[in-house]
Amino acid sequence: MRKFPAIASAIVALAVALTACGSTEPTTAAGAAGKESASEVFKVGASPVPHAQILKFVKDKLAAKEGLNLEIVEFTDYVQPNVQLNDGQLDANYFQHRPYLDDFNASKGTKLSLVQPVHLEPLGLYSKKVTDVAGLAAGATVAVPNDATNLGRALKLLADNGLITLKEGVGTAATERDVTGNPKNLTFQPLEAAQLPRSLEDVDAAVINGNYALEAGLKPAENALVLEKAEGNPYANGLVVAAGDEQDPRLAKLAKLLAGPEVKQFIEQTYKGAVTPAA
Repeated sequence: MRKFPAIASAIVALAVALTACGSTEPTTAAGAAGKESASEVFKVGASPVPHAQILKFVKDKLAAKEGLNLEIVEFTDYVQPNVQLNDGQLDANYFQHRPYLDDFNASKGTKLSLVQPVHLEPLGLYSKKVTDVAGLAAGATVAVPNDATNLGRALKLLADNGLITLKEGVGTAATERDVTGNPKNLTFQPLEAAQLPRSLEDVDAAVINGNYALEAGLKPAENALVLEKAEGNPYANGLVVAAGDEQDPRLAKLAKLLAGPEVKQFIEQTYKGAVTPAA
């Protein structure tokens, strides 16, 4: 019985020794995890066209050389990619421009950060009823995006092409209340951006985001009655992450590839002006 204290002391001493040896393990494990993280799956949410197509090109042609394990998750709306990124279900997303992201952060209380602009999709006015803007009749109905940033952008496109006039200085922050002149007495029908191509059957014309136009088989350079100018345009779509994740090594690899000459060439050859590289 008297040997028990001695045995207990030995066990305690051994535990202390193991604890002391283990004190360096978190640093070593963290270092190993940090190295391994670069090869872990990097999950990116994207609109099908052209974002997911561009990412698929990167995945199929470029990612392996950089040790990037890319997974692409497609979304058909402009809300869930940000919701899921904010909730940690995605590592990044690629579908939006900075004005939309800024508005989303402000209205939803999220903290998402655009880290790499990639391309621009010119907004266009399309119609199945007329072949030029002059053909729009008095009282015509024009469908427009219902989110704040793209609505303002759509109204500016109409104003730049003489269909309406806007309050001076309002620019792309315009709402319907800022329309000061409407000589054709156009009626605006706000719709979710994804629904705009389908609306062409029911309205006289629609201002459609470039990605949804492409997805619907429209060719902006050929089919648009009027098209947004690329020069000086602030609406470049880019790679977005949750604030605080900007230093992820996997993100650095993807951002480098998206800004590289191979992707630029792919965009120019594939979309022929319907999508243009950001730089």
